[in-house]
Amino acid sequence: MPYRPSLAAPIGMDVVDFTELLARGERRGIDLSAPQRPDFHHLIHVTEGTLRHRVDFTDCVVEEGGWLWVSSGQVHQYVPADLTTARGTIVIWQPGFVLADPPFDQSPLLPTGPHARAARLTLRHLTHEYADLASLPLDAHLQTLRMLLSVLLLRLSHVRPDPVSSAPADDTFRRYSAALERDFRSSHRVADYAAALGYSPRTLTRATLTATGTTAKQYLDARILLEAKRLLVHTDATAADISRTLGFTEPTDFAKFFRKRDGRTPLEFRAVARGQR
Repeated sequence: MPYRPSLAAPIGMDVVDFTELLARGERRGIDLSAPQRPDFHHLIHVTEGTLRHRVDFTDCVVEEGGWLWVSSGQVHQYVPADLTTARGTIVIWQPGFVLADPPFDQSPLLPTGPHARAARLTLRHLTHEYADLASLPLDAHLQTLRMLLSVLLLRLSHVRPDPVSSAPADDTFRRYSAALERDFRSSHRVADYAAALGYSPRTLTRATLTATGTTAKQYLDARILLEAKRLLVHTDATAADISRTLGFTEPTDFAKFFRKRDGRTPLEFRAVARGQR
């Protein structure tokens, strides 16, 4: 789904409440209950009630006072009925609008005490500045929004402690994760990443276990599987096309890989995820 802001929105960013999201979806013919893969980020904040949401085929609940960051490229689905009973705000921005990366763990956050108050105040300030387009030159207005959104994301990043226990492991894992994100479509072997980064496969596995609780190979396979699921649900590409996109030599190899990790064939998964069976 491409970025399509409201007419009054500044370049690269938008702020909407749940009511406006529903109205916008209706105007644009977008089924919010269907899987969407936007090319922009969402930061969802629930102020009243609860919001059920599905992100990358995992169900979650954002409670009152909670926050959820849905990254560009993730597949997600709303429960439209919740958008009518709950209240909240969604900040939408294009990649590159702020220099902030989503956390590794993107499950819902529920700040308490000073963290909750600080996040609410920052969002209130951001919403006010977003609406006050005429009081500053456009460049200054955009810079103000970038700074306030950066502050909000920084505030939220300190709600959940970093699970990594040591700085060296953190750096090793982050380098592996970045290389994997860049090359997982062409390289499916941990040894290739280890050689490119100057580590041993064992070092990558230790770092990945510390950061995620999974081995380096499991982490790599999970990323390939996730991309396969995203493509199966959000595109009409054939299993053979997806196999080639993800770097498998033969479609049968992709089918075996998928079934071993998901328990279904790619097309069985697509039918279930799209509600066709």
